[in-house]
Amino acid sequence: MKKFVAIHKKAIAILICFLFCLTIKGKTQTHIVEIETNLGNMRFKLYNDTPKHRDEFLKLANEGYYDGTLFYRVIQNFLIQGGSKSSRNARPGARIGYGDPDYTVDDEIRVNHFHEKGALCAPRQPDNINPFKQSDISQFYIVKGKIYTQGALDTLEMAVNRPIHSKVISEVFTTDIRKKLKKLKEEHKVKEFRELAKQVKQDINSKMNLQPGILKFTKEQRKEYTTKGGYPELDGKYTIFGKCLSGFDVIDKISALKTDKNHRPYTDVKIHVKIIQ
Repeated sequence: MKKFVAIHKKAIAILICFLFCLTIKGKTQTHIVEIETNLGNMRFKLYNDTPKHRDEFLKLANEGYYDGTLFYRVIQNFLIQGGSKSSRNARPGARIGYGDPDYTVDDEIRVNHFHEKGALCAPRQPDNINPFKQSDISQFYIVKGKIYTQGALDTLEMAVNRPIHSKVISEVFTTDIRKKLKKLKEEHKVKEFRELAKQVKQDINSKMNLQPGILKFTKEQRKEYTTKGGYPELDGKYTIFGKCLSGFDVIDKISALKTDKNHRPYTDVKIHVKIIQ
């Protein structure tokens, strides 16, 4: 009996250990990278819901692909962009920054990620030659942006949504509907007029909610854009695969550099990417 109890306890201990190991293994790993420069270092967390970008970035970083490249495109209140192999050892004044077609990745644009200050993103070719929005992970950009007011964000929403709203109105509020409303008004059928007008309004609202491209900033976006800053005009257009954890002052330093007509800083900012975990 004692022997049976001992074996039973041992089996339970093994089972608990096995389940614990499964739990640890099942936990999502956090990937942290550091981008070292001669103006300071920046540390970033890579998102796990953009696995293609995350894995390819880590692979290239591990191979030293980005090491020795430059932040070759710097625009104050917008972004700093680097990593292109054509920037490595580029002579002063040379136009650089050509992408590498061997390192394109399918887009992973997520509505829960936005272009807040410090967002780590993948550039891409324009829609007319890249309709599927594939990213060029052989380089990357980091958002500098600026601080927006609530009114400015409202204006951005209206600028995007107004033409969509006008299109929906023209589709729902047809000539036949206009004629029916006019006739009901002339016949003084107030109840019927209000019911039809109410239905038209509901149809417009319902169709608006289904339209792609509608811009509606969340509370989190509004908080970040009005305090820390960013560049909301790019939201939904490019893949964001990480965010800055530390080194925001380095982003500021790089973005403040004087540049030539191609937005390349006169002072070279060299890159070394190190995987922390």
